[in-house]
Amino acid sequence: MHRRKPGSTRGSRRTLSRLPLAAAIYLAVSATAYAQDAAAPQAPTPAPQEQAQPTQAPPASQRTATLEAVTVTAQKRSENLQKVPISLQVLGAEKLDELNVTDFDDYVRFLPSVSYQTFGPGFAQIYMRGVASGGDGNHSGSLPSVGVYLDEQPVTTIQGPLDLHIYDVERVESLAGPQGTLYGASAQAGALRIITNKPDTSGFASGYGVEVNSVSHGGIGHVLEGFVNIPLTEAAAIRLVGWNQHDAGYIDNKPGDRQFPVRIDDGGTPADPSDDVQTSWGGVLTNRNCASTDQLVCTGRAEDDYNDVDTTGARLALKVDLNDNWSITPTIMGQNAVANGNFAFDENVGDLALNHFYKERSEDRWWQAALTVEGKIGNFDLTYAYAHLKRNDDVDSDYNDYGFWYDTLYYYNAYDANDNLINPSQYIQGKDRYKKDSHELRLASPSENRFRFVTGLFWETQKHDIQQRYLIDGFGPQYSIKDWPNTIWLTKQEREDHDEAVFGEMSYDFIPDVLIGTIGGRHFRSDNSLKGFFGFSAGWVPSSSYGEAYCASVYGDDPANWPPFNGAPCEVFDKRVKESGNLGKANLTWQITPTKMIYGTWSEGYRPGGINRRGTLPPYLSDYLTNYELGWKTSWAENRFTFNGSVFHQEWEDFQFSILGANGLTEIKNANQASIDGLEMDVNWAATYNLQLSLGAAFYDAKLTENYCGFTDADGNPVTDCAAPEAPDGTQLPVTPKFKGNTIARYNFNVGSLDAFVQGAVVHVGERKSDLRLLERDILGDLDAYTTADLSAGISKNSWSLSFYVNNLFDERADISRFTNCAETVCGASGVVPGYPNGQVYTVTNQPRTFGIKWSQEF
Repeated sequence: MHRRKPGSTRGSRRTLSRLPLAAAIYLAVSATAYAQDAAAPQAPTPAPQEQAQPTQAPPASQRTATLEAVTVTAQKRSENLQKVPISLQVLGAEKLDELNVTDFDDYVRFLPSVSYQTFGPGFAQIYMRGVASGGDGNHSGSLPSVGVYLDEQPVTTIQGPLDLHIYDVERVESLAGPQGTLYGASAQAGALRIITNKPDTSGFASGYGVEVNSVSHGGIGHVLEGFVNIPLTEAAAIRLVGWNQHDAGYIDNKPGDRQFPVRIDDGGTPADPSDDVQTSWGGVLTNRNCASTDQLVCTGRAEDDYNDVDTTGARLALKVDLNDNWSITPTIMGQNAVANGNFAFDENVGDLALNHFYKERSEDRWWQAALTVEGKIGNFDLTYAYAHLKRNDDVDSDYNDYGFWYDTLYYYNAYDANDNLINPSQYIQGKDRYKKDSHELRLASPSENRFRFVTGLFWETQKHDIQQRYLIDGFGPQYSIKDWPNTIWLTKQEREDHDEAVFGEMSYDFIPDVLIGTIGGRHFRSDNSLKGFFGFSAGWVPSSSYGEAYCASVYGDDPANWPPFNGAPCEVFDKRVKESGNLGKANLTWQITPTKMIYGTWSEGYRPGGINRRGTLPPYLSDYLTNYELGWKTSWAENRFTFNGSVFHQEWEDFQFSILGANGLTEIKNANQASIDGLEMDVNWAATYNLQLSLGAAFYDAKLTENYCGFTDADGNPVTDCAAPEAPDGTQLPVTPKFKGNTIARYNFNVGSLDAFVQGAVVHVGERKSDLRLLERDILGDLDAYTTADLSAGISKNSWSLSFYVNNLFDERADISRFTNCAETVCGASGVVPGYPNGQVYTVTNQPRTFGIKWSQEF
């Protein structure tokens, strides 16, 4: 689960990676000098007292302790972090390495402004600054409110951003608050940027890393990583990076049985059992290996540590300096992650355990081709960034809970070809196909000018081919979707989200280097559409207003006359919504001294509206976020100590809220109004040359400012005046804690000729609410606060390093998210089924205590 040094050729890593080359040059120069000296007359040997004395390094107590400057590109130009008037947290290459970061779950822990929910690798929903309603991530749902960028390219899809393996990465930037002017709709509440190391023409460098780890209550994992940077000419270089990671499983699918209820319908009198008819299957489902019969279904899915993950990927980048002013950097990257099992546990079964009966697996395959062109037109910097992303997800899910709980509560049944009762358990086969193209062209004036600007054009299209197939083994063909055997429900849709924008920001130094004003704006146009098929067969639900019943009502009862849609029986709906608008930003920065500044910002962000596929619901409207912020960036004691922070008030208007409605259909409604007040801060302190400390913290008060009644008027506007609101005014928003913080301490020292270190890191996440609605919140329960601690130690010399670590030292169970596999009031019903006193609620948790050892070397 952990990361090697990326081998960046900048700073201290440049020195380290070039030691062999430097040694060779030194020997060559020394040999030449020796030959020249041998031919020249020899100068007399100086007397001993005249010989130069070697310079001795001062003792550690006299060495200067200081913090390194951090360069970021958050405002689309290179700047010192301490000069950027944004609440901005950065994890640089060394920090990523020191914290053993390999993926999203690792680095997001150390970003206080970021909260998230997840259902496994590649299925994370990210929120920032408390702008969270929960319920996002469905293929027919709202667009994300936080954008994730890989270098210059957006890599966010509906189900979540790419879960990129973090290796050979220069830094991760977290931009809190609306970034609408420069980053658009995908950055309503903030943005995350992953910046990779680029090819370096100045010299050869390479490195590799090997790691083995052991997960408590689980298995053995490993990480293999490597990179090579090869100069081709003085003006061109390539960089090749590769990785393979195996994450051990720790969730046990325990052997277990599920007894379905037996119901008898007495067609006559209780005294006459001859008229009794069985009206539900009443059999037993087991995940053990055994021989199936009519009343016993054996799936053989029980397995310990069954949620392991295998990730393999590579990145190839080329940089060509065409001349002193122009360069091109094409990059191609790909990754394949196969995750087995489930990443949640069921408290009814036990710690890190559940009983599931059908195949659970996801395969997330993606590749991205990108091109960045950088150059100058006069004194202006021109940048063009293009990316093409293709992502394919195949997911198998156990959906047995749906059939069991609906059968238990509402007499749900399933039948075979002869109308005999059969096991009604469902499982899902999902296929999601994403294609995303983005273009950005921007022009920036010289940063040293008193008046300066950044302006640009943006264009993006994301296409999503959706297939969700709900199956019941042995389901009668008369009840199955046409040409889809055993399929009780089919979703076959095409979604397209298109965005165009012109944007810009301009700054003016009212007092040079002291008082700076900035204004920015973005004019956007969005065009979002959703079309396709969803629903049951006409034989199963003949009265439905969608599915095959809709096909029959429009095209007649003969299925041969139905025009198919991508293999589905017909097109049930085709909807489209267009809109345009403007976003603004204003900032005033006062650089009090060269090392201390304060700033005030007003900024806006938005998320486009979209389509509800249920015909009885109107489209949902755009939601907007307005931010009022006062921040500071300060450095003290000759840059040994930095203290940065901000206080803010945000107003979230008509925010979009996704729920699972009848028949599991996603419904998006504009819930209401909310406000978020907060404080964010971070401290870095070089206490001594050897000891460095850091602290990050965020405090939030995120709540509704009007009632959420659960419905809208005919125009889609939220209704707030109702007798029994589902969430009243003042209700805390879900997912985000009132406090999240972390602290890191690292001590470097020498053991003989070896460099050594010890490090400790602690992360605390406060209590969170699981849902916006009070009833569902009570069913799911709160997400408890948790604290995790990591320890590591290691030694290094010259080009190699060896380290040991233990993550989650006290084996803490983190409540990351809670969910049910059907409507909370059904699958979460308490006191209905023996063995499920509080219904069947799942908790997604973190990885248990993990011990690891890693070796890395650079050349």
